[in-house]
Amino acid sequence: MVNMDDYTGGKPAWCPGCGNFGILAALKQALVILNIEPRQVLMVSGIGQAGKLPHYTKGNVLNVLHGRALPAAIGANMVNPELIVIAVGGDGDGYAEGGNHFLNAARRNHDITYLVHDNQIYSLTKGQASPTSDFGFVSKTTPQGADMPLNPIALTIAAGGTFVARGFAGDIHHLAQLIVQGIRHRGFALIDVLQPCVSFNRKNTYDWYRERVYKLEDEKYDPANRLTAFEKAQEWGDRIPIGVVYNEERITYEERIPALREGPLAWRKLDPLKAERLLDEFT
Repeated sequence: MVNMDDYTGGKPAWCPGCGNFGILAALKQALVILNIEPRQVLMVSGIGQAGKLPHYTKGNVLNVLHGRALPAAIGANMVNPELIVIAVGGDGDGYAEGGNHFLNAARRNHDITYLVHDNQIYSLTKGQASPTSDFGFVSKTTPQGADMPLNPIALTIAAGGTFVARGFAGDIHHLAQLIVQGIRHRGFALIDVLQPCVSFNRKNTYDWYRERVYKLEDEKYDPANRLTAFEKAQEWGDRIPIGVVYNEERITYEERIPALREGPLAWRKLDPLKAERLLDEFT
């Protein structure tokens, strides 16, 4: 049986009190609940504070460019769908630089889990506004206040994502359960995590969130209704829903590729003669 020690990695270099610690603990807890061994996991991340998470646990790790975690995660999953592929990023990393990859991964329904640390700010580069910063948020790059924020929950539902959830780094057990559901889901699973940044975001603090978040499951909410999910996605301010906002079963991109029906590409024997025959067509 897998235990928490199996996923103990390097010592985190995050600021004391950072919401990333809660996300790290929840991810490890989820992998233990699912009894997934480190060798079965691939964590793909870009650049940023969130991108460091894979180094603080154990498993297969791939670091790529800022905003480019999803293409690499998708490629790895297509080559070896036996891996549990988890892409890790921040709101700036994933919703700004990686926004185009994000939309297309959702609409194609790639079978990966996307864990986004949403602290509503660029923290690694010392506090600039991000795509999810609240309207009017004053930062080094927005002295007059930030523009209207991106709504990743509504955007993912509109783009075709089949599992859309929001967690809170201050509720580790609840977040771990969302990650468990996201990994089990066949298709693109977004888990957007409200993550306080104790150094640069003095507005969206732990107390600020605790006064506002409520759990959808406590209200007998049905995540299968797409229209209702859109309505819930608009809630922000005095009340902020956490939990599974939308859940749909739909064929994955990988299941529609004929070549993958014969099994993982990673385990197939290479035939150099096939490549030679293709090259001969151009001579």
